[in-house]
Amino acid sequence: MFPIRLSLPSPPVCVLTHLSVSSLTCLSVLTHLSVSSVTCLCPHSPVCVHDVSFFSSSSSQIPQISYASTAPELSDDRRYDFFSRVVPPDSFQAQAMVDIVKTLGWNYVSTVASEGSYGEKGVDAFMQLSREAGGICIAQSLKIPHDHKPSDFDKIIRQLLDTRYARAVVLFASDEDIRGILNASKRADQIGHFLWIGSDSWGSKNSPILQLEDAAVGAITILPKRTTISGFDAYFTSRTLENNRRNVWFAEYWEENFNCKLMSSSKKDESSRKCTGQERIGVDSKYEQEGKVQFVIDAVYAMAHALHNMQRDLCPDVSGICPEMELAGGKKLLKYIRSVSFNGSAGTAVTFNRNGDAPGRYDLFQYQWSNVTRPGYHVIGQWMESLQLNMEDLQWPQGEQDVPTSVCSLPCRPGERKKVVKGMPCCWHCEPCDGYQYRSDEFSCKLCAYNMRPSSNRTSCQNIPIIKLEWHSPWAVIPVFLAMLGIIATIFVMVTFVRYNDTPIVRASGRELSYVLLTGIFLCYIITFLMIAKPDVGVCSFRRIFLGLGMCISYAALLTKTNRIYRIFEQGKKSVTAPRLISPTSQLAITFSLISVQLLGVLIWFGVDPPNTIVDYDEQRTINPDLARGVLKCDISDLQIICSLGYSILLMVTCTVYAIKTRGVPENFNEAKPIGFTMYTTCIVWLAFIPIFFGTAQSAEKVRAPSWNRNVHFMWKLSCFHKTSVFR
Repeated sequence: MFPIRLSLPSPPVCVLTHLSVSSLTCLSVLTHLSVSSVTCLCPHSPVCVHDVSFFSSSSSQIPQISYASTAPELSDDRRYDFFSRVVPPDSFQAQAMVDIVKTLGWNYVSTVASEGSYGEKGVDAFMQLSREAGGICIAQSLKIPHDHKPSDFDKIIRQLLDTRYARAVVLFASDEDIRGILNASKRADQIGHFLWIGSDSWGSKNSPILQLEDAAVGAITILPKRTTISGFDAYFTSRTLENNRRNVWFAEYWEENFNCKLMSSSKKDESSRKCTGQERIGVDSKYEQEGKVQFVIDAVYAMAHALHNMQRDLCPDVSGICPEMELAGGKKLLKYIRSVSFNGSAGTAVTFNRNGDAPGRYDLFQYQWSNVTRPGYHVIGQWMESLQLNMEDLQWPQGEQDVPTSVCSLPCRPGERKKVVKGMPCCWHCEPCDGYQYRSDEFSCKLCAYNMRPSSNRTSCQNIPIIKLEWHSPWAVIPVFLAMLGIIATIFVMVTFVRYNDTPIVRASGRELSYVLLTGIFLCYIITFLMIAKPDVGVCSFRRIFLGLGMCISYAALLTKTNRIYRIFEQGKKSVTAPRLISPTSQLAITFSLISVQLLGVLIWFGVDPPNTIVDYDEQRTINPDLARGVLKCDISDLQIICSLGYSILLMVTCTVYAIKTRGVPENFNEAKPIGFTMYTTCIVWLAFIPIFFGTAQSAEKVRAPSWNRNVHFMWKLSCFHKTSVFR
């Protein structure tokens, strides 16, 4: 770096601090400010120190560079367009705090601020940035009054405890106020409950936590990146009353530092000891370099670089100031100040953005005290436009291993949705998704598709299991058992008829129609197996064919028989001439004509509605989704089943009518009365079957009802018709 010379008469420039000291007049003539608010570093230099918390330079157009002013409002280039600073504004540390809160998973925090510009503006910046970032709610925003009492801090702690789940507390407060808050938390026996996040006013200082270390354990604090300037330490500790006479305040500092009295006009008590002048800074007193030394140096060098670059551009051929530089004015100098870029005293770049702010660079500390860690501040990360937090280095009060929570509401369990509290997006109630709903996102439940049900944790949908009537089910075993008995009995009767085919008894019973009747009965027993078999296109096709065919064959044969008997005896009453179409061939022709009507109806059914399988989710759609099942079955409706059986029922009713008409036949005509008795019982069975069939909702019951009905009915028919013929 080049030597700094700031004796240039123009344009006017200022290096500013946040303190106002004794009165001098070097800047008052330029700004018309009171002398009490202006201080010059040297008697005839226009480079001055000033309190900028109330100072706007727009009218005077005097460029200013601050080394300590961090108030966020100074970034407003409409009011403070000539203001620059080498320290980052509080809005940057507020952003760092927001990033810390979000990284640690805290969404419900409180804020506490000291009354005044620093505390209130800092909290305002944090709240504004948290709203912009989203996902952070402010539980309470409290203020510490200027004229506070211990009871005020106790009240603040009580208010913070009103929202106990908001354990994280953001502090923008002075040292004294921080001590008051920590003391109050200790008095309330809340050590370890609150998770403090302190601003740079806390930083890594020991004074706010002296003798309150246990209340500060776990606190995360922020401090602008800074370094100790070793050359300054060597220079300052070598200062004595003899070699530093040019500084008019050094004598007062000497008295305060060594607690002694130099002169009679001193403000120290008479009881104070006399200063010898031989005391040494850092030897006879404690010495710690002020943290802002780095920024003071950077501020001076920033002004020097700007003036140097300005002189080089405006006065290239002149070693000093030329007329162009004399007339340049504050706006021109401000342009050069905002354009400087150099490595500062800490080795980091010194630059300004369009608002005159320095880049945000912060170290993050945590006050730790455990069995394995000595008490003190430990660096846990940094913030340089983005957060870098070493999670493994964090330690929490009371030995907590995981990151403590600071949330308004705990996360909802799987299958529950959030119902947000109005005005508090971080607070919610958890409501379960019920019925066939699943949680589609954090805030809503949706109904699963018709063929699906929610998973066990209701975070997705899964297919409803598909079932069919199994062979081992009791509802299948009993009908199959009855069907097997019926088949065996039918085969036995058929074999007996074949064996005694030419005997008078078989011939008298009408053996041709008997074989047809036995075939129909056999098919009715076979359909039981088709009703239980796993549905597919082939099975469904055979179901349609044989569902009504067996019954149609049986009733067609019976109707032909009863009609023949009726016509024979009715004709006998009138004449001795035999009626027509009573030969076996004619009887078979009539029977097959009746059967062909059923087959024609089935063919039409195939053409209109080809057979296929469906999964019915309505039958077993229970209130509890876990019990829901889809039933695999043929695409045959209840109405289609009744229509398929309707023709057979018509034949049965007609046959019953003829059976009633032939009830008075001679006693030795052995077929009339069994037929009549069979048809009476058949009507009773069918009258019971139809309401049972339509009244059942379950698929298994719909299979069981017609199967049992057919098996029992045809077993009875088989025994009634052929008992006499077989066992005679």
